[in-house]
Amino acid sequence: MSRASSCLCFLALIFCFAVGIRAQDQQAATPTDAADPNVVTNKSILEMVGAKLPEEVIIAKIQTSKTNFDTSTPALSELINGGVSANVIKAMMAPKVAPTPPPEPPKPAPPPADPNDPNAPHEPGIYAFTQKASGKKMMLLEPTVYSEGKSGGVFKSAMTYGIAKVKWKAVVRNARANVRFSDPGAVFYFYFEEKGAGLSHSGFGTSTPNEFTLLRLESKGDTRETVVMKANAFGASSGTEDKANVPFTSTKLEPGIYKVVPNAPLKPGEYAFISAGTTGAFMPGAAAANRLFDFGVNPPE
Repeated sequence: MSRASSCLCFLALIFCFAVGIRAQDQQAATPTDAADPNVVTNKSILEMVGAKLPEEVIIAKIQTSKTNFDTSTPALSELINGGVSANVIKAMMAPKVAPTPPPEPPKPAPPPADPNDPNAPHEPGIYAFTQKASGKKMMLLEPTVYSEGKSGGVFKSAMTYGIAKVKWKAVVRNARANVRFSDPGAVFYFYFEEKGAGLSHSGFGTSTPNEFTLLRLESKGDTRETVVMKANAFGASSGTEDKANVPFTSTKLEPGIYKVVPNAPLKPGEYAFISAGTTGAFMPGAAAANRLFDFGVNPPE
């Protein structure tokens, strides 16, 4: 082989090597997404414009597809020269906005509280809780006003020169309470509040069941009555008679809520919770307006 032929072969080898290196560099520089038909590129946009697709269709395609756009100045010039509208170019340059998630469905409303469940919220007041075969029941004791002071034993006191005691009685109108039940094992729940009407410090002046007395009222015709004061020549004493008192035990369940259980089953008759502070409100010859919470126990059914 001549010297000239050897040189030509050497140059040819160098040229082929250089061309191969350049092809590898161009292949490495080309994004892999450009070969993916599912990826929208500048070329895809020019093809859609050339196919005369509506502008809103092209923009929707941009917004719902994976994209790999070249937004350099030369590339933008090429797009404009290719007939791509400004709105489409803006969509190509705008960052994708994540789709707004659908609003969460409204949470179901909690079931209404059972008015016959002592653990459910209740308005302030005293409630009688009874249990029968037909179910449980909570009954609110309505406050009743007694405003008449009635004296007894005056003649006997005069005949004994003041030794026999004169009794002052609180009289409640109507012979029977409106709230009635036949469960002798009924218990009571006291729900107190700090302010407002009902059982409150400002409205009634009490905060625990220990400030109440449970009394059995004596029926007299169309009224009910109980002794609240006694007096004779040696002095006076306020308070109810022992035979009318019904002992009970109170348990604090949580702040402002107490459970009251009579120490013995309630016998048929008329009863009332009365604040211990009001039993001394009567003075001889005077009447006072006070409240009590009355109920009646019917004979067992």
